[in-house]
Amino acid sequence: MRRVLVFLALILLPLATLADQAHPRIGLVLSGGAARGLAHIGVLRALEEQGVHIDAIAGTSMGAVIGGLYASGYSVDELEKLALAIDWRQALSDAPLRDDIPFRRKQDDRDFLVKQKLSFRDDGSLGLPLGVIQGQNLALLLESLLVHTSDTRDFDRLAIPFRAVATDISTGEKVVFRKGHLPQAIRASMSIPAVFAPVEVDGQLLVDGGMVDNIPVDVAREMGVDLVITVDIGTPLRGRKELLTVVDVLNQSVTLMTRRNSEAQLATLGPDDILVQPPLAGFSATDFGRARQMIDAGYRAATILKHRFAPLARQHGQHEAELAEARLPVERRPVIARISVENDSKVGDEVIRRIIRQETGQPLDLERLQSDMGTLYGLDYFEQVHYRVVKRKDGNTLVINARGKRTGTDYLRLGLSLDDDMRGGSTFNLGASYRVNGINKLGAEWLTRAQIGSDQELYSEFYQPLDYGSRYFVAPYIAAEAQNVDATLDNDPIAEYRLQRYGYGFNIGRQIANNGELRLGIGQGWGDADVRIGDRRLPSFSFSEGYYEAKYSFDTLDNVDYPHEGEDIKLTLRQYDPELGSDDRYRQWELSLDKALSSDANTFVLGGRYGRTLDSAEVVTSSFQLGGARQLSGFREDSISGQNVALARMVYYRRMTQRSFLPLDFPFYLGASLERGRAWNQDNSFDSGYINAGSLFISFDTPLGPLDFSYGLNDVSEQALYLKLGRVF
Repeated sequence: MRRVLVFLALILLPLATLADQAHPRIGLVLSGGAARGLAHIGVLRALEEQGVHIDAIAGTSMGAVIGGLYASGYSVDELEKLALAIDWRQALSDAPLRDDIPFRRKQDDRDFLVKQKLSFRDDGSLGLPLGVIQGQNLALLLESLLVHTSDTRDFDRLAIPFRAVATDISTGEKVVFRKGHLPQAIRASMSIPAVFAPVEVDGQLLVDGGMVDNIPVDVAREMGVDLVITVDIGTPLRGRKELLTVVDVLNQSVTLMTRRNSEAQLATLGPDDILVQPPLAGFSATDFGRARQMIDAGYRAATILKHRFAPLARQHGQHEAELAEARLPVERRPVIARISVENDSKVGDEVIRRIIRQETGQPLDLERLQSDMGTLYGLDYFEQVHYRVVKRKDGNTLVINARGKRTGTDYLRLGLSLDDDMRGGSTFNLGASYRVNGINKLGAEWLTRAQIGSDQELYSEFYQPLDYGSRYFVAPYIAAEAQNVDATLDNDPIAEYRLQRYGYGFNIGRQIANNGELRLGIGQGWGDADVRIGDRRLPSFSFSEGYYEAKYSFDTLDNVDYPHEGEDIKLTLRQYDPELGSDDRYRQWELSLDKALSSDANTFVLGGRYGRTLDSAEVVTSSFQLGGARQLSGFREDSISGQNVALARMVYYRRMTQRSFLPLDFPFYLGASLERGRAWNQDNSFDSGYINAGSLFISFDTPLGPLDFSYGLNDVSEQALYLKLGRVF
């Protein structure tokens, strides 16, 4: 196929040369405007249909994205498919798909701690990022789309010569990319200040080119063109009544800046230049969900001007042959001969290399590589992880670039939960966790978790991987906790014990891909149980525990707070043994699971818990707890205790707000639950019988985490209000 194209190019070359002598060189100028820039695709389609030959492209921000892809060989059809198929919410965030996150990081979501974490540098100072979005997913997307240009350092050697415009934030000077790494140049051109982190290139800190040259007419003229076709999709200024919030004022400030330099460029247009202004008054800079309409608007705007474009039409020639060759799909999947790592983080190169599953001697597997990049980024060691393909005479090298976090890799997270039984009884818990990452090259970490309130806890674990792939690990720990446990007789509470337990243990385990973990361990503990409320004649006592333990965890939920699909399964088996210092010999096991199913904005979560004590044991120390929102609603949290528990539930919720394409998204949910559960003891001194319960809740997914308000009741005349900042389920 390629030989045929080259043959045709040689035949048509003389004709194309004669045609070039009769036609002016045409430059295409594509302005910035975020989502509104998708209208550029429609303009390109209209130009192609009218036979307009583009000799050079200059673009800023989204104009650089569309222009760079088109200049590198993407067809208009491919650009349109991309605009409609790309998950823009994912692309404009940093978080990898949860399925790609290492299981160890998924465990961080299991407490009621909020999702936002504060990072600290090694010297203890607070690390603040240079932008709300680091641009991790956006950079990976651009790299995957432009991997076939990896050996093209000179942008004049692309299928169409191309320029991208950025701004040096330290000097305010315009930076025009004529050469370099094309994905990086485009990424720099669209780094909206404070929203996206700047891109560092050759010692310069670069942000969105719209700050200095949003419609780079001058850049196109410098490429030696005779006339320019300029597409202006800039955001219009808002009226006084539309400026309602601080965000509106901030956006208006940016618009004022870009419109000023845009109008200066538009003033330079001559009589032979053509200005295309798609009708985008009803579209905002974040309307990625309306891509089709914006593409159509661009097409209509250019079609209306077909009388201006008619004199510029050319016959099919060498240019089209070169574009056709550049658009061959085989060119976008280079064969990888070797893999190298560039790494300045706390973990060793081998840790990074083990995660990359690309096989040498095979074409680049972009889908697998994207997933591996998500796993690497999910380790929380890196500011960004990128890749590029370097073409050499002896084959292609896949280079993995992992840049350590300048904001630090030690993290603090906080959480809060409150509930009230509407009878004067209330509980609260305030928690925090601190994780020290990168203790050695294998990726050891030290996690400490503390909680005060009704349930007090202190837990500290040292997690040490045993291999570079972090498959096997050891995890010694120490723990202390205090909680209230009800003692009941004939189904009536007769006392509330304050149970205090201290212990330590050692686990050895294996991670199962990114979705699961198996742990085997031993532990010892001791403590006291004192009567806090109720019959003071009941004995207080001390106890000792020693046990063998096996834990299996499996988590494929797509979102831990508001899942739409996936499962969460946990199974714990314990054997208490006097040979390890236990007062009693008994066995326990507990299984919990949740399964999420969704249709559009509606989601059902089906699941429950089942815990059994298989032998005779002290009731207070061997009890499981039920109670709380969606855990037999209507009861206070953990207010039901029994050596055996069973719970089945169905939770429904519906998202009531439209999804945003920016990280500042505040979804609002309405939901309800139906539950049925039971708690009972081995000696038949207590059996709650099956209790039916339900709840109604309002929930907000805030930047700090889920904020949940619930009202619960049950068929034993208990009811409660719940407020929780943190996990919903």
